[in-house]
Amino acid sequence: MKTEIPAFNRAFISKGKESSIKRGHPWVFSGAIKSTDKQTTEGEWLEVLDASGNYLATGYYAAEASIAIRICCRSQGKIPSQILPYNLRSALELRRQMGFPNPHTNIFRLVHGEGDNLPGLIVDVYGKTAVIQCHSAGIYGLRQEIAAYLVSQDIINIEAVYNKSEDTLKSTSVRPEANGYLVGEKIEEPFLENGHVFEIDWINGQKTGFFIDQRENRDLLKRFSEGKKVLNTFCYTGGFSVYALAAGAAEVHSLDSSERALMSTERNVILNLAEGKHANIKADAVEYIKQIANDYDTIILDPPAFAKNIRARHNALQAYKRLNKAAIERIKPGGIIFTFSCSQAVDKEMFRGAVTAASIETGRKVRVLHQLHQPADHPVSIFHPEGEYLKGLVLEIE
Repeated sequence: MKTEIPAFNRAFISKGKESSIKRGHPWVFSGAIKSTDKQTTEGEWLEVLDASGNYLATGYYAAEASIAIRICCRSQGKIPSQILPYNLRSALELRRQMGFPNPHTNIFRLVHGEGDNLPGLIVDVYGKTAVIQCHSAGIYGLRQEIAAYLVSQDIINIEAVYNKSEDTLKSTSVRPEANGYLVGEKIEEPFLENGHVFEIDWINGQKTGFFIDQRENRDLLKRFSEGKKVLNTFCYTGGFSVYALAAGAAEVHSLDSSERALMSTERNVILNLAEGKHANIKADAVEYIKQIANDYDTIILDPPAFAKNIRARHNALQAYKRLNKAAIERIKPGGIIFTFSCSQAVDKEMFRGAVTAASIETGRKVRVLHQLHQPADHPVSIFHPEGEYLKGLVLEIE
């Protein structure tokens, strides 16, 4: 790790704009910055001071973003080579307390951005490989140090680190290097989640290759699958399908508009030697659901983020309403719907409102059995509620 002490540039916050920072929120918006000592550059680490010159925090700068500074430390004088290992160690110790990795699960999230005081950084672990995604220039500049730290720790036994930041940094002025291994190379090994085996393609797959955040919700699905006919829409790698079949579902249909996703689902079903009937369906989810007979006992609605930002929120809410309305209308009486939103711009009250509106329009009685969210290895700072991006409901339809 680098040990030189930088001459930190300082950013002064306008009077009256420092309250959220003092409360612990990790973002400084561009409109809150009154001035800086000198010209700031993309990814530069800054000390944040109030209008009177009192120290508030340390973070890194994003020149063209509305979130201008992302805070990762509140101890003055600390430098990146001190902050980074401390925060990484804290994240690692927390996962060890959670029981990761273990003989049944070697797929988990090690770093979850603001929830682990490393905003802009995602680290997902797949066996002996860590896949990192940097969403800001400040953390991207430390990618080699991150990789070196990860492989030095005995607790998680990481042997390879793959950097997948090329696409996530496109909105910045940084020109990232092509995705690739920072340490090691591809390791052939089984990837396990609650004892189920999955093929993970972090090179070509979405995000880091697998939606780890649905682990506990997939496990919950098993309670509603035995002997049932299940429809898994937006199936991607088929996680919900594998769990349903393992729980004794009579028949599972995996639906996606992507041929690659359906091929991945089929391979994962085969890997788990799942019994029961399984079929892939290539189709648009809403259009398919509108045409089905009322014979599905369980339907999973796990679409991609409909709203990437606040400007898209209204259209996203309408899309959630249409999707849920179609499923509520067509599911078998007494059926169960697992419905989700992973749009950060849509909070859980808005999402529930869209599902409620859909329920009203169908005229059917709907009961909420479970309220779902992301698992503990995707922690949410209580001072940063925006980090709670995954929302879900388990509905029973009379």
